[in-house]
This record gives sequence, structure tokens and C-alpha cells, in this order.
Amino acid sequence: MGFFDSEIIQQEAMQLFQDYQNLTQLGSNYGKFDREGKKMFIEQMESMMERYHIFMKRFELSEDFTAKMTVEQLKTQLGQFGMTPDAMFQQMQQTLERMKAEIES
Repeated sequence: MGFFDSEIIQQEAMQLFQDYQNLTQLGSNYGKFDREGKKMFIEQMESMMERYHIFMKRFELSEDFTAKMTVEQLKTQLGQFGMTPDAMFQQMQQTLERMKAEIES
């Protein structure tokens, strides 16, 4: 069975995508959130990013050809911006850390 043939993988991918879309949409109102709302948003983003990072590691560890191609496509796309997947996750984490620092001050 291929990586993407797994119902669990399909469900997790769908849930990650939906969560990301929902948080992105919600984030458009971030400036209107009160302090507690901003904290909750950041926590949800951190949780979603952790799930996404784990999901990507599964791709990287898989022997499935399609999973390996997906990783290579992501590397190629990010490479066009001079970035690697690890750098992308680090940058996202730094952004969330700056957001935390802003609401603490």
C-alpha cells in the first residue's frame, strides 16, 4: 500500500489542511483580538505547526515513491525562495515567538 493510500494519512492530511485554512482565515482578524485571544491563536498555530512538522517527517521517512516526490517538490518550491523545509519551520517558529513577545510587552 502506498503512503497516500492509507486512510489515516488521507484523514490527517485533510484535517491539517482544514485547520491551516481555518487558522489563516481567523488570523486575518488577529489585530482585533484581545490579549487572551491572541494567546489562544498563537497556541493553536504552534500546535498546528507541530502536527505539520511531524506529518512532513513521516513523508521524509517513508520509502514510498510518491511521498519522496512530495518532499522533493516541497524542497524545490522552497528552494526558489532560498529556503529549506527546516528553515521554513524555524522562520514560522520565530514569527510565533515575536508575536508572543509583542503581547507580553
